[in-house]
Amino acid sequence: MAVPGIGVSAPDFNLPRDGGGRVSLAEFHGKPLVLFFYPKDDTTGCTAESLAFTALAAEFEAAGAAIIGMSPDSAACHDKFIKKHRLSVALASDEEKTTLQAYGVWKEKSMYGRNFMGVERTTFLIRHDGTIATIWQKVKVQGHAETVLEAVRNLAA
Repeated sequence: MAVPGIGVSAPDFNLPRDGGGRVSLAEFHGKPLVLFFYPKDDTTGCTAESLAFTALAAEFEAAGAAIIGMSPDSAACHDKFIKKHRLSVALASDEEKTTLQAYGVWKEKSMYGRNFMGVERTTFLIRHDGTIATIWQKVKVQGHAETVLEAVRNLAA
């Protein structure tokens, strides 16, 4: 599926999350949500991205925004990842890949001459009313969390 456009309603989800329980888009109605999709727990880039969002979590909270990371890893895998790296961001598990597909981030990728399906690192900033404000595709991790924080602050202004 294609990536939904700016200004449209963000696709709904209700998924298992770290620590047990579930997380849904509806929980965040009334506040901005940073939803970042990443390929795999405990890999170099994904760890750096999750640590960057964790480092700025208090600033996102002060700006009124919540943060959720999402990958196809299991909730149990997320628990280990969070514990190992002392992450403070919520992580949703989409093992069925339905939400990944709804957001258009489950794509054919190529590495070392091999094609495979995987998550294209993408971040969505969702407004308090559930519409998409900003999309960052093919994210480069360095400086990304800071860029997203600036967008959240501008959204609130």
